[in-house]
Amino acid sequence: MPLSVFIAVLFAAILHASWNAIIKFGDDKLQGMVLLSLAHGIIGFILLILFPLPNAEAWPWLIASVGFHLWYKLFLTSAYEQGDLSRVYPIARGTAPLLVLVLSSIFIIDAISNHDIFSIIAIGIGIFILGIGVFSNKETVALLPFALCSAIGTAGYSITDGLGARASGDVTSYIGWLFFLDAVVFMFYAFFKRGLSIIPKKISVWILGLIAGSASVLAYWIAVWAMTIAPIALVAALRETSVLFAVLIGVLFFKESMGKSKIIASLIIVFGIIITRL
Repeated sequence: MPLSVFIAVLFAAILHASWNAIIKFGDDKLQGMVLLSLAHGIIGFILLILFPLPNAEAWPWLIASVGFHLWYKLFLTSAYEQGDLSRVYPIARGTAPLLVLVLSSIFIIDAISNHDIFSIIAIGIGIFILGIGVFSNKETVALLPFALCSAIGTAGYSITDGLGARASGDVTSYIGWLFFLDAVVFMFYAFFKRGLSIIPKKISVWILGLIAGSASVLAYWIAVWAMTIAPIALVAALRETSVLFAVLIGVLFFKESMGKSKIIASLIIVFGIIITRL
């Protein structure tokens, strides 16, 4: 992986952890996701006006990705209603790169070296260890099925978007249509479930939601762009190092605990990152 791509994906990881923290910070998690999707829709609409249509070969991947994104949002929202950011986020994100690695190997999506496989496994294991506290710290195990289902969604859209962007002819055009369609689908779901009550009344909530949505678009554009240059599984794993920043945010701002398991897991993740650059 080129150094420029490596640095860009790490920056995307910081952005990703930040918008997740903003969603966790709000009292109404579904409402936070609605505002996130609204920002996605606005930015996506602007992009699809400015850029040409993706190539026809990209549309099946694009449609599949919208489904995976909806799945991911629904289960991530439910998971955040059950547990801490520093538990939900690692489980949801740590499982995903391992699933991507397995699927990439089965379907031979990319040529992945043994060196890269080792780094992906190290990062994935380190991330997942961060979530073990759901058992040891007496946190509710109710978050587990939601977090794991969220990971399935992440793995699904990582692969479909990597392949879709490669086939699209223009990454920005692909991202524009992805976020616009994703926003439309999720907004319909949210209004069906909660009606007009889903619309926030506080200006501060609107601001936080729109900021989170904007950060999310930029973070994911970087990740998808990187997938057109480097192996999807490797980018997916490196992107999930955002858990390091999520844990730090959880400890500093949400007063969540920082035990030995989190420290050890963080060191394993850093080790995996170092391996990618050797």
